Amino acid sequence: MSSAGVPKWEYRVRFLLCFLGLALSVYALHVELSRENDPEYRAMCDLGRSVSCSKVFTSRWGRGFGLVQIFTSKDSVLNQPNSVLGIVFYALQLGLGQLASSRAALFLVGSSWVSVAGSVYLAIILAFVLGDFCVVCVSTYIVNFALLYTNLKRRTGLEGRLKRAKRQ
Repeated sequence: MSSAGVPKWEYRVRFLLCFLGLALSVYALHVELSRENDPEYRAMCDLGRSVSCSKVFTSRWGRGFGLVQIFTSKDSVLNQPNSVLGIVFYALQLGLGQLASSRAALFLVGSSWVSVAGSVYLAIILAFVLGDFCVVCVSTYIVNFALLYTNLKRRTGLEGRLKRAKRQ
């Protein structure tokens, strides 16, 4: 165990997953902003007509999951790029992941379920509405599922530790 009571394996896995998630989110934001400033910009992840991350990031669903603009204007401050939401999510996962408390574990699991639901929703949009394949997007979906698994293991481990402590 590390000094904060978080198992070393979990600390390492969480750091790796959050680092990957942050890197993917920052890259996605870079691509979106570059494309907005220069419509001719071609990102490294634009591999073909139907394999284009910039097409996805600049679509309606690339901001606020395509849902926020239903309730506000397209240019509303509430309608942030999904990549910004990802940066916040992975930073919170990394920070709260250092705490060995049941409240932190509950938040980590809950927010992971939300991220996985968002991933499934966006994967459906990607495949059936946009008809595209986005390497960066699919990579973030994988990171989100792996973080959910890690957080569920954390929650189970904390519950087991609490039960053992009560028996002693």
